[in-house]
Amino acid sequence: MRKGLMIIAAAALMLGGCTQEQQNRLQRGIQNWTGTNGVLDIYAGEKLVMRFIKIDKVTTGSGTQDGVPRAYRFGYGVVDENFNFLQDPGEKRVYFEISDYSTSYVFYENYKD
Repeated sequence: MRKGLMIIAAAALMLGGCTQEQQNRLQRGIQNWTGTNGVLDIYAGEKLVMRFIKIDKVTTGSGTQDGVPRAYRFGYGVVDENFNFLQDPGEKRVYFEISDYSTSYVFYENYKD
């Protein structure tokens, strides 16, 4: 417990001197190392229309030739067809992309699992 707090404090100090993109890259690296159990909810207006579970990260797209960040994010997750936060029989892991411009979404840790 004490060691974990020391690691968090050190990470917070390091993040203070980094640009936002450097912070994002470091954060993604930490997520890759620790693992996460993310949930991505997609909304149409106020209605939940799609949910992905068991996501380890959502990554910003970048150009193949120029490396410039693109206006979308992508990842892999299980489609939760009945919105129960569990992978039921027949619910498969898929690749997804979401637009930064037109997609209303919330990405969060699965608090039900």
